[in-house]
Amino acid sequence: MHRREFIYGLGAGMAAMAVPGAFWAGVPGESEEARDRRMQWWREARFGLFILWGIYSIPAGVWKGKQAKLMPSEWIMNAFEIPDAEYSQLAAQFNPVQFDATEWVRIAKAAGMKYLVITSKHHDGFCMFDSKLTDYDIVDATPFKRDVIRELSQACAEEGIRFGLYYSQLDWHHAVKPGILGRIPDFPAYLEYMKGQLQELLTNYGPINSMFFDGDWMAQWTQERGREVEAWVRSFQPEVVINNRLDKRPLLNHLVFYLGRAPELKRPEVGDYATPEQAIPQGVPKCDWETCMTMNDSWGYKSFDQNWKSSTTLIRDLVDIAGKGGNFLLNVGPTSEGLIPEPSVERLAEIGKWIQVNGESIYGTSAGPFPNLPWGRSTQKPGKIFVQVFDWPQGDLVIPGMSQKIVKAFLLADPKQSPLEFKTTGTDLLVKLPAQAPDPAASVLVLAVG
Repeated sequence: MHRREFIYGLGAGMAAMAVPGAFWAGVPGESEEARDRRMQWWREARFGLFILWGIYSIPAGVWKGKQAKLMPSEWIMNAFEIPDAEYSQLAAQFNPVQFDATEWVRIAKAAGMKYLVITSKHHDGFCMFDSKLTDYDIVDATPFKRDVIRELSQACAEEGIRFGLYYSQLDWHHAVKPGILGRIPDFPAYLEYMKGQLQELLTNYGPINSMFFDGDWMAQWTQERGREVEAWVRSFQPEVVINNRLDKRPLLNHLVFYLGRAPELKRPEVGDYATPEQAIPQGVPKCDWETCMTMNDSWGYKSFDQNWKSSTTLIRDLVDIAGKGGNFLLNVGPTSEGLIPEPSVERLAEIGKWIQVNGESIYGTSAGPFPNLPWGRSTQKPGKIFVQVFDWPQGDLVIPGMSQKIVKAFLLADPKQSPLEFKTTGTDLLVKLPAQAPDPAASVLVLAVG
C-alpha cells in the first residue's frame, strides 16, 4: 500500500467519525424562501475572480520543449500523459516568493469583484492548502511552505470579499493514469479521502461562501455520490453556495468550450447553480447560473498564450451576463513566482474604472426587460431600468417594446443626472442622447419607472 493511500484511508475515516451523523445533516427540504435568503449575496454580487493556480504554472504549457497548444496549462499532465511520479517532482520546484494575498485581493476589489474562488486542488491532485491527509501539498512538498488558502481567506475577510474554493473530484495523483476519465483504484476509499479534505477546508479556513466542484465527467462519478458529498459539505457550512458539478451533467455541457455557445441551462438536482464555461447563453435562463471565462485561452498560466481579450470585450461580457440574470467568474492564472500576469492586471483595472461609474447597473440587478437589443443590453431593479449601450446611435436611441411608464431618463455617468428628452411612438421609446458616448465600451442610460 502506498503511504498516501494509507494516510487518506485512515485520516479520512477518522475525520468522518469526528462528526457523528454529519452526512445526513445537510438541508433536505429547504424551502424556496430559505434558499432565496442563502443565495441572496451571490445573486447580488454578479462579478467574481476565479484563480487557477498550482504547480502546473511551472511548465506553463510547455513540457520537454513541446507546447500544449490544444489544452490549457493545468491539463498538461494529461496532454503529454506525464506519469504521476515524474509530474509530482514539480512540487519541489514550486516557490512563489512574490505571492501576496493582500495584493491579489486588492486587485480583485479594485476591479469591482465581490467574491473570489481559488483552486484548493485541481485535476493533478496537488493541494494548495495544508492537508493532514497527504504530504502532496504546498506546505509539505514545496520549499514555499506557506498555506496560500489560509492567507487568501484572511485577506478576503479583511477586505469584505466573499471567499470560495474550487475542488476537483478528478484526481490524477490517485488515478491509474492522467486520463480524462481518470479511473481511480478503490474509489470508495478515495471518496473518503475527498470528504476528509473537504472537512479540512470547511472547518479550518473560516466561512466558505461558495464551493466550485469540477470533474463530474469522470467515469466513477455519479449523481448519488454527488448528493452524498453535497450533504457532507452542507453539514459543516449550511449556508454555502455550491455549483452543479457535483451533479452528473449531460455530455453537451462539457463541450461548450469547443462549440462556442452555452447549452440550455436548468436548475441542477445537485448543487445550486449552472456553470456554462467560456460561453454565454443566448437567452435568459430560468435558473441561477454563472459563466466562468478566461481572459486568454488558458485557465492556468501558459507562457506563450498571448490571445488576450480586450477590456471592452470583457466589460461587454459582464454586461451581457448581468443582462441575462447571471454571474461572471473571470479567471486569472498566476505565474509560478506568484504574480498575476500584467495583461490580466491591466484588464481588471480597466473593468474597475468602468464599474466605479456604472456598477449600479450590475450589482443587485435582475435580467432586463429588453433581452434582444441589437445594440446593447438591459438590467433592472425596483424603480429603474438600466440600458447599456454598446453602439452609440447617430440620432435618437430607439428602445422597442417599452410597456412601462418612464418618468425620467438620464446617463449614469452624469453626476448631475441631467434629464434627457424622450418620447414614445407606439411601443417604442425614443431617447435623445448627446453626440458623444460617455464610455466606448458601454454607456448606461437610466430609465426611472413611474
